[in-house]
Amino acid sequence: MRVGWIGTGVMGASMAQHVLKAGMPLRIHTRSRAKAESLLEQGADWAETPAEAAEGQDAVVSIVSMPEDVQAVHLGPEGTLSAAHPAPILIDMTTSNPSLAVSIHEAAGKLGVRAIDAPVSGGDVGAREARLSVMVGGEAEAVKEAMPIFHAVGKTIVHHGPAGSGQHAKVVNQLLVASSMIGACEALLYAHRAGLDPERVLESVSSGAAGSWTISNLAPRMVRRDFEPGFFVDHFVKDLGIAMEESQRMGLSLPGLKLAQRLYLGLQQSGRGGKGTQALLLALEELNAS
Repeated sequence: MRVGWIGTGVMGASMAQHVLKAGMPLRIHTRSRAKAESLLEQGADWAETPAEAAEGQDAVVSIVSMPEDVQAVHLGPEGTLSAAHPAPILIDMTTSNPSLAVSIHEAAGKLGVRAIDAPVSGGDVGAREARLSVMVGGEAEAVKEAMPIFHAVGKTIVHHGPAGSGQHAKVVNQLLVASSMIGACEALLYAHRAGLDPERVLESVSSGAAGSWTISNLAPRMVRRDFEPGFFVDHFVKDLGIAMEESQRMGLSLPGLKLAQRLYLGLQQSGRGGKGTQALLLALEELNAS
């Protein structure tokens, strides 16, 4: 399966490497060629544009930053769908708007291309270890054909329904992440103020009812004061904005989401948008400074 790949950021680079190691030839495009150099050294080809990445391939995959990037990559003048012979399967693994996923699906369908939205969860660690959760929306037959790619990068692959369904499932994921992150930060602050050893506290709680991916993977980073990104604050602010838009459209009132969005917007505005989501601890520490 020949794959065009667009995006080699914190997660995309590792995912592309797994696809390459699975025996699928890659043609890569990214805004900064330097970020693709290690993959090019491993045998991937370079494409100057998204259209060139998609030209004549069996599938083209994108994992970029923002919905506007997704739109440009696929629907823009040099987008994948502008190729003379576009890949018959288009897979966007960016966390983006469900409505945009539907728009891409409709535009692709007019060209005989089957579009799939397949956002992922698991952060930088999950990407490096090829054990991401892949949340899939699209036509069942196209999803079946795309499975070699999904199995190369993920451990849990679930097809949720038609176009846009994968993005809706990712909103659910981010709602859960937002609440668990606030809880983890508050718990560590409490442990510190109570004079407890935070590492011993994590040992106690991580295997009980309070255990979670956040507690096992990000809380230890907080204890070590490691706030480098496995997933950027800037990107999480984008995700929470999508969640807020979708919940309002559905007539839902979600106070936990509102709190998380306010806290993360404050973190971003303090100049920490390039830090990992666990940097929320810094904002709560400042809130409790005396």
